[in-house]
Amino acid sequence: MHKLPCWELHGTASKINNMTKDEIKQIIFRLLKKTAPDTEPEKLQPGDDIRHTLEIDSFDSLQFVVALDEELGIEIPEQDYGKIATLESLINYIIEKKK
Repeated sequence: MHKLPCWELHGTASKINNMTKDEIKQIIFRLLKKTAPDTEPEKLQPGDDIRHTLEIDSFDSLQFVVALDEELGIEIPEQDYGKIATLESLINYIIEKKK
């Protein structure tokens, strides 16, 4: 049986302020894998463009953004999509949105 980290048991959105960058990264990887099962998100480097490196189409990319919204309770407007292109920029964006 797989044990979930405590923030997944009680809702990630309310716990994100206390998460480390690595914990946020693991959530991103899990959601990417769920959205695009044939990808290997764990191979992403901080500066890699997520869509291009993982070869995710625009539909899966949108599904991933929706999953982030649902999981973390942050709304990412379309005009901000350019700000979340890389793994590092996405992590930093999430941190800033939750302040």
